[in-house]
Amino acid sequence: MQYIGSPKEPGCIFCDMPAAADQKTALVLARTPHSVVMLNRFPYGNAHIMVAPRRHTGDLGALPAEEYVELAETLRRSLVLLQEFFHPDGMNVGMNLGRAAGAGITEHVHWHLVPRWIGDTNFMPLIAEVRSIPEHLEALWDRLRPMFAQLDA
Repeated sequence: MQYIGSPKEPGCIFCDMPAAADQKTALVLARTPHSVVMLNRFPYGNAHIMVAPRRHTGDLGALPAEEYVELAETLRRSLVLLQEFFHPDGMNVGMNLGRAAGAGITEHVHWHLVPRWIGDTNFMPLIAEVRSIPEHLEALWDRLRPMFAQLDA
């Protein structure tokens, strides 16, 4: 409800947060020259992260090939790190391009990675408008940051 009821902040989280002095408060796990990995402040599940290009664009096809390749590699490595750390039964990996596709932030493309377990709370956000997150985001950042630091360039 905080996400739904909050006024839209000016700026872009994928541009502003990686530049923040306090990366923990910004929930930034890793930065490369062309990508950023962040915890989602309004997660669908525990360890919901987002991977985005450093370039501000809502058009995935507009990314230069070199930047896209690095972004894709950051996505792949982030997936592997989440799998190694949490051992989930599965993983949702997705990108919504445009408002009609469900993008909440249309002006900056980004992937969502959400670890999933058999029997997790799939139905809760749909039926009860409830999200069950067992760990505070800053505590989760403390646990994940050492692993994701290897992505930093």
